[in-house]
Amino acid sequence: MVDPILHALAMAAAMAWEILWPLILGFALSAVVQAVVSHKEMSRLLPDDRARSIAIAVALGAASSSCSYAAVALARSLFRKGANFTAAMAFELASTNLVAELGIVLIVLMGWRFMLAETIGALVMVALLVGLFRLFRTPRIVAEAKEHADRGIPGRMEGHAEMDMAVTGGGSLWQRMTSPQGLTAISHHFVMDWAAVWADIGGGLLIAGALAAWVPQQFWQSFFLVGHPVLATIWGPLVGPLVAVLSFVCSVGNIPLAAVLWNGGISFGGVIAFIFADLIVLPILNIYRKYYGLKMAGFLFATFYAAMAGAALVVEGVFAAAGFIPSERQAQVVEAGIAWDYTTWLNIVFLCVAAALVRRFLRTGGPAMLRMMNMPAHHAHGQGTHPG
Repeated sequence: MVDPILHALAMAAAMAWEILWPLILGFALSAVVQAVVSHKEMSRLLPDDRARSIAIAVALGAASSSCSYAAVALARSLFRKGANFTAAMAFELASTNLVAELGIVLIVLMGWRFMLAETIGALVMVALLVGLFRLFRTPRIVAEAKEHADRGIPGRMEGHAEMDMAVTGGGSLWQRMTSPQGLTAISHHFVMDWAAVWADIGGGLLIAGALAAWVPQQFWQSFFLVGHPVLATIWGPLVGPLVAVLSFVCSVGNIPLAAVLWNGGISFGGVIAFIFADLIVLPILNIYRKYYGLKMAGFLFATFYAAMAGAALVVEGVFAAAGFIPSERQAQVVEAGIAWDYTTWLNIVFLCVAAALVRRFLRTGGPAMLRMMNMPAHHAHGQGTHPG
């Protein structure tokens, strides 16, 4: 029993080493963007579900944290402050599917085709969701959701979602980023984003390591209908989100597991649908119930699932027609060991960057901010001024 467990842990550790530098780089880029993009005007910019508001919602989501729980909490906050519900949900989808760290890890583990497919698919998914909302959302269900949202029932990452640390004063973008206040904001966003998702990343790596070590390829090939190529292209996008729902893994943490599933035989579209589905895992569905009521939680699950599966089917068809679907299944799920290759050198460089950001975080009141991440929103509201 010990050897299989050690094997699974070794594979999880190997995957963690492989994606360490991409994660640090991605979170650093995300922190820079968040440090100069304020939440203050978001609600004003999302008054309806017209194309302009949806485009702004997508752009704002791409500039925010990749933490699924923080995205869900911030979307509710925007809705309570007057943002259109559809636009708030578009923001939520973009914030977990169009952020820098997700794309970088996808390239490293699975290749640029998956990153491109995930990006294009995310935009298709938002468009499908808006269409589904216009067809099936009623004023009554939105009014009921608003009533529930205004009760302020806590979920997760309430404080993290409410904190607005952006530097929006005078000066050029570069001057704001490199000012003492800007560097402090970057360090705080960097550390708190890591704190928000470390459990999901760790859980995803452990699950992926266990599945890669313990589950035989024959099981995956049978489950994903590898022997029936045409049926598999339809089955994959339909079952991919359901696998994600049961895995409990959110945010960037589901990419290692997606690599295992791809190597196991799931279709190209199935992988993309699985990655999309971090916003309908069971813990988040329960938060929707708390935020908006049971009826809206069920509506969100049905429409999100349909949009995710539909977008994945579109991506599968487009990439198949373009000849972009990889012919080999060689996602980087394990390495034989740590070698002095480019991964090790990049890890060393970016660990130094991370250490510098953590040091500034600790010296500028960061731990106090960190303690507020899971507090109710009113405790963290307005916490955006830090010493330089």
